[in-house]
Amino acid sequence: MSAAAPGTAAVSPPWAACDPYAAALRAGRGPLFLRRADGWLLPLEVERWCARADPVDRAVLDRCEGTVLDVGCGPGRLVAELAARGRTVLGIDVSEDAVAHTRRIGGPALHRSVFEPLPGTGRWGTVLLMDGNVGIGGDPRALLDRVAALLAPGGLLIAETVPVDIDERAQVEVVDSTGGLGGGPFPWARLGTPALLRIARRAGWRTERQWAAGGRCFAALRSRSASSRAEPPKRTAVISSQRARKPSVDRPVADR
Repeated sequence: MSAAAPGTAAVSPPWAACDPYAAALRAGRGPLFLRRADGWLLPLEVERWCARADPVDRAVLDRCEGTVLDVGCGPGRLVAELAARGRTVLGIDVSEDAVAHTRRIGGPALHRSVFEPLPGTGRWGTVLLMDGNVGIGGDPRALLDRVAALLAPGGLLIAETVPVDIDERAQVEVVDSTGGLGGGPFPWARLGTPALLRIARRAGWRTERQWAAGGRCFAALRSRSASSRAEPPKRTAVISSQRARKPSVDRPVADR
């Protein structure tokens, strides 16, 4: 899971090294929540994220095409599974602890926001937005535009959506069971499949498939082909508090 805020200046990443998210990743368990300003709590599935890829995950990964970029890879179960299959894959996350965990279990990963310069831009075969990461930055259209720029023409986006029809934008914070905070509030979005498909259609994406498995919902979207891709709208790049390293322009996966 990863986050950043479109159209803002550099901010501290919400998953700072001292925050409850980092502590939960190191322990491999929660409880951990996203908390809205009104006090509503969304439980985060830390134990599942820190485990190996489950059958639902593996079925999603079976659909991946070409090289794969996992945006907001968290502790890296999907990246590690794809790497074990011999696939060219890269995970990115703004949490240093998440990136370190991903590397420990055999997955290549970078400490990077999706809105920062990334290796392989315009050449990825598949981008993953799993575990609610379609909400990154609180502006789904901005995220979809960025993903379209990362993918090769006609590339595939696989996104996990909320299993209800919802389109919510809010400021949230990461908290643990004691109420401990980390990183301050940041913008987030929660989208059901209908909302995602509406936004994607307006942005020029084509729906490839939607499905549900294990109580989770997914949508596969196809980006515009080279012949139909229009010039994307100019948006302010989102950066974390970390200075972006210059990515490789020759390889889709950067060296660690």
